[in-house]
Amino acid sequence: MSSCPVSRASAWQNTRMPWLIMVIAMISLTFIAHFLFQEYLYMEPCEQCVYIRFAMLTMAFGGILALIDPKNDYLKIFAYTFVFWGIWLGIEYCITLNHIHEVVHSENPFAGVDGCREIPIYPFNLPLHEWAPGWFLPTGECGMDTPIVPEDVYGSLNAFQKFFVGTPPNFEDGLYSNGWYLIPSMEFMNMAICCLLAFVVCLVILGGMFISYAFSHPKAKIYALIVLVFVIILKILGEPSVQMA
Repeated sequence: MSSCPVSRASAWQNTRMPWLIMVIAMISLTFIAHFLFQEYLYMEPCEQCVYIRFAMLTMAFGGILALIDPKNDYLKIFAYTFVFWGIWLGIEYCITLNHIHEVVHSENPFAGVDGCREIPIYPFNLPLHEWAPGWFLPTGECGMDTPIVPEDVYGSLNAFQKFFVGTPPNFEDGLYSNGWYLIPSMEFMNMAICCLLAFVVCLVILGGMFISYAFSHPKAKIYALIVLVFVIILKILGEPSVQMA
């Protein structure tokens, strides 16, 4: 029957499994970015990079809400709201970061770069960079994700680190010496594109779950509409305001 896939998807999104997978995936990606790339391989995050972390953790927060009781419609309203808001933000940040990456590597002196502040401005002007600067304060250059190794650790780099960042003092022979790419030797798929792909995959999967939920019972259509309204409200009201000096 044609309704079987929808029914199965609806039943699946009523379990904890899809939400748990998403939470683990988003938190894992954020932890990898911070602990492996930033702290261990000295690849400092730029403004858009820390925004992407915020978007992923927003999605994880939505997933955690659903994990409390995935069959509860009211929790699910807020779960889907935060998940889709995070996806929307994440896709925007990734597109901006990829544009910056292309401009920086284009060697075009007339190409402008926008979205490269030292002090970030988060949705609703949340001061995340003050609450957790190690996680949410950009310290890297826009579009340049090559490792920046402090001189005082040159002598303490292990073989694993040197494989990725290179050997001092020039660091030209590391896997990521020219920046992070999925396939560094071909400079194929930079960080922005890979993160964009992750958000799009989540959009497809969560979108399918959401549609199946909307058709699961009569009231679900109303709840689904509320989710869409909430997401739009968050996006509009959450737009950060630039404070003039």
